[in-house]
Amino acid sequence: MQAKVNTKNFIRYDEGAERYSMSKHSFMKLAQDARAVYKINRITLVNVKIFEEYLESVSYTHLRAHET
Repeated sequence: MQAKVNTKNFIRYDEGAERYSMSKHSFMKLAQDARAVYKINRITLVNVKIFEEYLESVSYTHLRAHET
């Protein structure tokens, strides 16, 4: 049985919170900080590529801060 690969370029807040194992509020805040949020009429979407790049940079910065 094949594992499902996450290939969507844009996701909603609920889906993102589930995918990244965090609360919806935390995901919303990180997505906004990453400037990955797109609002189209009444739909809010998060650009996964931008979000993941931001998440990697925040994680790396956080880890480097503890080395000093």
